[in-house]
Amino acid sequence: MSRTVAVVGGGYGGSALAKALDAEADVVLIDPRDAFVNTAGSLRALTRPDWAGAMFFPYDRWLTRGTVIRDRAVSVDPGGVTLASGRRVEADYLVLATGSSYAYPAKPDADSTGEALDDLRRTHKELAGADRVLILGAGPVGLELAGEIKEVWPHKHVTVADPTGQHLAGFRPEMRQDLYRQLDELGVRLRLGTGLVAPPPTEPGRAGTFTVTTAGGDEITADIWFRAHGVRVNSDYLADGRLAPRTPQGQVAVTETLNVRGHDTVYEHVYAIGDITDVAEAKMAGYAMQHAEVVARNITAHLNGERPTATYRPLPHPMILLPLGPRGGVGQLPTPDGPVVVTAETVSQYKGADLFTGRFTEQFGSA
Repeated sequence: MSRTVAVVGGGYGGSALAKALDAEADVVLIDPRDAFVNTAGSLRALTRPDWAGAMFFPYDRWLTRGTVIRDRAVSVDPGGVTLASGRRVEADYLVLATGSSYAYPAKPDADSTGEALDDLRRTHKELAGADRVLILGAGPVGLELAGEIKEVWPHKHVTVADPTGQHLAGFRPEMRQDLYRQLDELGVRLRLGTGLVAPPPTEPGRAGTFTVTTAGGDEITADIWFRAHGVRVNSDYLADGRLAPRTPQGQVAVTETLNVRGHDTVYEHVYAIGDITDVAEAKMAGYAMQHAEVVARNITAHLNGERPTATYRPLPHPMILLPLGPRGGVGQLPTPDGPVVVTAETVSQYKGADLFTGRFTEQFGSA
């Protein structure tokens, strides 16, 4: 039986799946980058560039049997993947794991580790010389960035603005109250329901004093700003419709076994994991890695001539671990009795202290 598994995308889900199947199949991992990037560490890498190298885990160091192709998919059909270089990868099993794009510095712009590190060092210098910081977007990324900045430069003036008035909807009120308390103690100015008449005149991440006007007529003066909104699913390679239709959000429909639903069929050999799926849940790294576990079990069953039975069901309540620096933060985790709010100490222990670096060093540190 042919055993080629093409994994399109080497982020959290794709890398976990490639690693899980490395000894079971002929894995071909397709990604333009040269390394798995633990983007959970990107914001700390900005404020502490000496730590930034801990984010990157080169693919060729932890795939023992698999092949890594540094390229981008431009089209996928039931038989394989066509790459930007014109190369064709035929595969017995396909997994779509291309994730999503987000504004720098939450996710690096560069595909090579060296260029990404250079970008972070350059932006760090710009940020270090700025006294007043404006962050546009009060979601988890914007708040986490504010916490990392305050950890290194406690005297900087940090303002987080967001045009939406409702914040972290769906989470327990006591978690939000604790979040606001910690932000206040850090000296972070949170301005919800505050849209801007026009965007800042400078490029994000570039120092230069400016003043912007809010829709309410107030003025905010800052020396640098960062965008912390605008997630976009990476699925342009499906635009030709040769494999499956996309939702308005750019996602594909999947079954409980995470098989992709085509135009008039369910592909038993094609799967999708992570942000590209239409699973009704927040798009988080932890969920993508859980998807990878399900798909690894199902593909392994196929390879062994067995019926795939592993299924994925989203949690009934949202979960989050939102660090505010290495020691602070808030969180909500699932339990058999429903969601519970956890302490800053728990957030630090699970995520904030090392931003999962230890976990990925163990998983991807070497072959």
